[in-house]
Amino acid sequence: MADRPWHHRHRLALDVAIAVFFALFDTGMTLMRTSWWPAHPDTLAWVVLGVQAAACLSLAARRHAPLTVVAVLGGFTLAVSLLISPLHLLTPAHSGNVWAPFATALAAYGPIFYRCNRRTAFVTLVVFTVIVVRAWEPSSTIIMVGLLRTTVGPLLALYFDARNRLVLALTERAERAERERHLLAERARAEERARLAGEMHDVVTHRVSLMVLQAGALRMTANDEATRKAAEDLRAAGCQALDELRDLVGILRTAPEGDQMPSVADFATLVAESAAVGTPVDLTEEGDRSLVSPLVGRTAYRVVREALTNVRKHAPGARVTVRVAYDETRVRLTVRNTAATGTPSSALVGTGSGLGLATLRQRIDVVHGTLSAGPAPDGGFSVEATLPAYVPTAEPVG
Repeated sequence: MADRPWHHRHRLALDVAIAVFFALFDTGMTLMRTSWWPAHPDTLAWVVLGVQAAACLSLAARRHAPLTVVAVLGGFTLAVSLLISPLHLLTPAHSGNVWAPFATALAAYGPIFYRCNRRTAFVTLVVFTVIVVRAWEPSSTIIMVGLLRTTVGPLLALYFDARNRLVLALTERAERAERERHLLAERARAEERARLAGEMHDVVTHRVSLMVLQAGALRMTANDEATRKAAEDLRAAGCQALDELRDLVGILRTAPEGDQMPSVADFATLVAESAAVGTPVDLTEEGDRSLVSPLVGRTAYRVVREALTNVRKHAPGARVTVRVAYDETRVRLTVRNTAATGTPSSALVGTGSGLGLATLRQRIDVVHGTLSAGPAPDGGFSVEATLPAYVPTAEPVG
């Protein structure tokens, strides 16, 4: 609002100022005998002068009632003409002047520019012109001056109206071209993401699948228990890597039938796992889980899992509170832990890559969510995420 020009923000004040200006200007010009003012003014002349000023003040309503303004000024001009002739109650000092005030020029501009019914506007202006030029008393000078008073305004209005329409059309065309360019760029990015995700999925899945199969074979053929256990751990890690990869490209691919990827329904399992290793967790859920789409549910699961994993590594003995709020448009997650009561194990801390939150932030960016993480005032740590409730995949599910 503040960026708009002053005359757009205060149109009423501007119109009142213009009306006052024309009232004063026409009063002064009339007193200078450029119009109907008599050589020896009487009481009637002063009354008519006051009525003229009031008629000029009607310009304040030229935006909202342009036809009414024309009618007021036309009626005043007709009344003055009748008082002069045939009533002979006024005797102008100069009979060859135009009786209409100069405000008629601006009044004639309104009906065309402010989008009145064109037929009604033209008929009104024709009648207005006949009154101003006093067609019943033909005079070339009066007709010429009167036509200038009543035609310049409508011609300017037609010009400005056409110009505004052209500017609006060009603006709409530019905005449409910008939207189309944005959509084309978005589609190109989506296609490129889908292509890269497909290639990554195909290549990495092939290699990791071979590793999983080889680990499974080693588990079956190994002679000692340690080797079999190591092979089983390797096979399980490979399967989990495949699941993670499938989840990463889930926004671009259709989830398979019977997909059992972890989601919001598995929060209780995470809580139980943390409690089993000595990290008590209080879970609070508000709202309806069914409002959450599968992809968002899996992302929310990753947020909670990563946060609980970091608590176990860096804050032994801390208590954790997990709050989840579901609504129709978003999912809000908050994982907060108190200050640690024990000393973190350097061996356990060293098992991570240090990129857990960074990777989590990238995953949340994919679904257009937000993540904030940082120390809490009580010495603990807080992780807060806001996710959209529904994110469609590139293809409809089954």
